[in-house]
Amino acid sequence: MENNLDKYIEVTPGIRSGKPRITGTRITVADVAIMYLRMGHSLEEIAGKYQLSLVSVHIAMAFYYEHRQEIDQQIVDAEAYAEAERLNTPSLLQEKLNAMKKYA
Repeated sequence: MENNLDKYIEVTPGIRSGKPRITGTRITVADVAIMYLRMGHSLEEIAGKYQLSLVSVHIAMAFYYEHRQEIDQQIVDAEAYAEAERLNTPSLLQEKLNAMKKYA
């Protein structure tokens, strides 16, 4: 029997930072893993929400488990980057509230 699993996961430099994703979509394996493992969505819910085949979502999770350490590190790196950006980017709302305090 031929292994056709590779047709469901692709890596393309320049698309989603070259992270493994479901073929023909911008949904990464990490996206599916986060929705399933952290957010508690079923694989059926994920497939339905993003109009994916159930097979592709299951294969994404199989790929995740096969490359767990690497993908978990990608998730940690992305979260650290987002947090650094949040801390280094002023909140426009907070700036407006601070300005209003001057006039109160």
